[in-house]
Amino acid sequence: MSELHPDFPVEARKTSAGEVSFAAGEMFFSRTDRRGVIQTGNSVFARLSGYDWGELTGAPHKIIRHADMPKGVFQLMWDRLKAGQPTGCYVKNRSKDGRYYWVFALVAPCGDGYLSERIKPSSPLFDQVRDMYKSLLEEEQGGSLDPKASSERLMDMLAAAGFANYDMFQASAIAAEHDAKCRATGTTCGPLQARFAEMSRAIADVETQTTAMTEVFSAIRTVPMNMSIIASRLENAGGPISAISVNYSQMLEEMTSWVKTFVSGEGCVFSRIRDAIMQGQFLCVAAAISEDMTHHMKDEDLAQTSLDVAAELQALSSFREDFMTRTARSLMDVEAEARRFARSIQDMKRYVTGLSSTRMMCKIESASLSESGTALSGIVDQLDAGQKEIEAQLARIVELNAVIQGSTSMLRTLM
Repeated sequence: MSELHPDFPVEARKTSAGEVSFAAGEMFFSRTDRRGVIQTGNSVFARLSGYDWGELTGAPHKIIRHADMPKGVFQLMWDRLKAGQPTGCYVKNRSKDGRYYWVFALVAPCGDGYLSERIKPSSPLFDQVRDMYKSLLEEEQGGSLDPKASSERLMDMLAAAGFANYDMFQASAIAAEHDAKCRATGTTCGPLQARFAEMSRAIADVETQTTAMTEVFSAIRTVPMNMSIIASRLENAGGPISAISVNYSQMLEEMTSWVKTFVSGEGCVFSRIRDAIMQGQFLCVAAAISEDMTHHMKDEDLAQTSLDVAAELQALSSFREDFMTRTARSLMDVEAEARRFARSIQDMKRYVTGLSSTRMMCKIESASLSESGTALSGIVDQLDAGQKEIEAQLARIVELNAVIQGSTSMLRTLM
């Protein structure tokens, strides 16, 4: 990994054009001490770096750091690692002859140091991230960003791309790259990864549905005011309509506020279940990658490395077991948040039922006014259309909740 400690300076180096190729099915790893000094790695790592083991062992990982990498990426990564958080990130490395190779790196504390497992990135998200890195590097070279500010700028870029936080980004990235690797090698992802992917898609759709519901609320906010205007023109006959407009306005405001609370902010019901699902997805895919890395070790070319295979297999096994333990804990969080989520949906149902009842009262009053109620017919039609959209969105959210609940139950049997 060129996942370097920021305390290590990086000398300016000339780079040659050209990429060091490696197959989609190839994987490699390296293990370092707490300062990022290389202790060991496998033959694929040595081959791609272009260094022999005498040069790699005992060298800081900056030896393969590419000048095209923004410093903010490493700042963010080391901040997370120091906090004990496993981290996934895209990294461009430099080989000894000046060529480059891109990896998606999975890095986490391991024993008294760190272990990094890498796969070849090829998903559409990878292209998007490369553009971000290019822009970020230009800002750094322009002198406007130090490493800390650069890491914060990267988070802004990710947020603009739709990732609420880094955990959400790395979960999406590792899942996308693992899926791309499976397709390229003709393999399939495991049942754990498939279930978390299903939940990830479901919770993303929940956000889409609640956003659409909020837009419907905005579209019909003027309805109560228009009802009041019509009621004033009807004089005494407009009394019930006036009361209905006030009631509908209050209910609409309450439900709009409730939905915003449900879906907005870091501590909201939606963000809590989303973050729990994405964390679980990241961890279970990380476990799958670590298991693949263990299998690759069995084919290690011992003539090309001084690797103690037994010791490294143990380290990789412990690495995977830690991810599986974390996944199990994360599943418990998902289950707890899913129960909270289900209760919130029941609240949403009550609000929608209240709106429907008020709409029906308006419809009845409109019919009783005969010709005088003609002006209300357009409002009733608008309320009918809005109610139909809201009920359809709620029905979809209920379906998605069932997907999440079913997936958590299935995951419990698989763990």
